[in-house]
Amino acid sequence: MKFDMDYIAHNNALTEVNPYFKLFLTIILLITTLALDNLYFDVIIFIILSIVILTIAKIDYKSYLKFLSIPMAFLIITCIFLIFFFGKGDVIYETGVFGIVVTTDSLHYGVYTFMRVLGCLPCLGFLALTTPIANILNCLRTLKVPKILIEIALLMYNTIFIFLNEIDTMQKAQETRLGYHSYFSSIKSLGALVSTIFLRSLDKSETLQHSLDSRGYYGELPVYKPRKRDD
Repeated sequence: MKFDMDYIAHNNALTEVNPYFKLFLTIILLITTLALDNLYFDVIIFIILSIVILTIAKIDYKSYLKFLSIPMAFLIITCIFLIFFFGKGDVIYETGVFGIVVTTDSLHYGVYTFMRVLGCLPCLGFLALTTPIANILNCLRTLKVPKILIEIALLMYNTIFIFLNEIDTMQKAQETRLGYHSYFSSIKSLGALVSTIFLRSLDKSETLQHSLDSRGYYGELPVYKPRKRDD
């Protein structure tokens, strides 16, 4: 199953709910989660919003897990580095490798960071998976957010999915040529994928600039304005 966040945002049970309500609810929950500084509250927020996303918004659990997978991977790697390379205090575990140890402060710091981010992820997921990007940007526009920030968000959103599609296409091409049939070939293919996608990113950015210029881009991107419903 291919993950398409834009399709999910347009096809769920909460799509038609007022985007301002969802935006302000997300902001309030994020601020509350960060301000309370309570790990139990982080877990409660994660559970409640996950239930809302899966049962009320009726988003497929596989899509929700795929949404969480990428930030969770970065989060786990970051927390591992925090546990092994940061913090002071009493040593509770020695790895025996280059003097790397786990201390009470570093363990607390890693777990603390993990739980804080874990509580924020479903807050962002609630907004991203239930609200089309056009509605979010329109809300930001009406709230007088600087236009340059809205344009950067729009270009980043569009570019991310272009690159993900490029990576998926290149990865499938490598798999058909047995690029991942062994450990060494996987490392080689991954290196080729990373280097190629870097070159593709430069090419895509230049193509994007040419496409904007050819359409009369003058420093401001138009933002979709939904029509008001006639009651």
